[in-house]
Amino acid sequence: MPDAPHSAASTPSKPLRVLIGADTFPPDVNGAANFASRLAAGLVERGHEVHVEAPAFNSKHGDFQEEHDGATFTVHRIYSWRWYPHDWLRFVLPWRSQAHAARLLDAIKPDVVHIQSHIVVGRGLARQAAKRGIRIIATNHFMPENMIEHTLLPKFLRRKAIQIAWNDAAKTFAFCEAVTSPSRKAADFLEAETNVRDVHAISCGIDASLYTPSLEKRTENRVVFVGRVTGEKHLDVLLKAMAALDPSLDAKLDIVGGGDLMNQLKQLAKDLGIAERVNFLGYVSDEQLRATLTRASVFAMPSIAELQSIATMEAMASALPVVAANAMALPHLVHDGENGYLFEPGRVSDLAAKLTDVLTASDEDYKRMQKWSLKYIEAHDIQRTISIFESLYRGEPVTDPVTDVSLDEQAS
Repeated sequence: MPDAPHSAASTPSKPLRVLIGADTFPPDVNGAANFASRLAAGLVERGHEVHVEAPAFNSKHGDFQEEHDGATFTVHRIYSWRWYPHDWLRFVLPWRSQAHAARLLDAIKPDVVHIQSHIVVGRGLARQAAKRGIRIIATNHFMPENMIEHTLLPKFLRRKAIQIAWNDAAKTFAFCEAVTSPSRKAADFLEAETNVRDVHAISCGIDASLYTPSLEKRTENRVVFVGRVTGEKHLDVLLKAMAALDPSLDAKLDIVGGGDLMNQLKQLAKDLGIAERVNFLGYVSDEQLRATLTRASVFAMPSIAELQSIATMEAMASALPVVAANAMALPHLVHDGENGYLFEPGRVSDLAAKLTDVLTASDEDYKRMQKWSLKYIEAHDIQRTISIFESLYRGEPVTDPVTDVSLDEQAS
């Protein structure tokens, strides 16, 4: 008689064996990779056995014990190829993904599979886990609109390609017992673009205790951005807004992160006459990132396609007021007039005006915005996120946490 399929629900009191499937994982630097790493580390700290399937980040592939976010677990690095239209992305050959998945699932025999995307690794794991009766949970960090510019497709074909990508996502998510996305806005967007229903809104979460908020009066005006230096982030809008600020503010901009537009944006800063006030820091250590956030005056996020924005949450945990585009999930983090301001996406003059509002705020108003940022970030605690996923892994009902209601709404 064959063995019964592994079921997380059958042993709710025991540690779980979890296989996380990720198409991007550290040393990649992006929100999806960071979340997968933090989730894996948090599960290990709670006594679970964690395995991760991810593309190899160089020619070396195989099974490795790796340390991420203070925890050690097994990462199964699959042979990958570089996607040259992108500055760092690597991918597993699609026609090999199910074979890789089958081998890992038979060797590991996980209680649950948690895929972080539907693209290649997640596609293979979902289909092979379904054949074996293994519970599948999916988290969607993917927006085709963010990736399409890194393809070689002509513009007139991109809208069609985006729809094909969403249809493809729906086919993979159909194998899953639960699908999540980092915010209610992102969950609603996923439901609107696919036939997937009942998508859970579960914050990626951060450990706010790692950041060092300072409520001391700032001695200089420093704007900071953290994220990939790519077209989807609309950093040209931020640079133009910096150039439009009153010179008497003597405002400086720190850009933390790397990407394919680094050289173009450096040239744009020169053309705008602000090169001496813009500091392109590239990739930095966690300690350097936290120090940069602590000394800043305001965080700016001009992107219009954020499913949540861990970088914005990190800024809030550092007690920074935030000026962000009024687009996608950012309004769920930035409550206009409370912990910062929202500006009309792409509108340089509005971004410059909102940055000015923060940089010229009275000490009392500035400190009030800082405190609201710290208050709002409490709802995004990583430990609560991990607890919710543990329940999903075991097939237990969950209630989505409320993370995007303003304090005024809570009080009413």
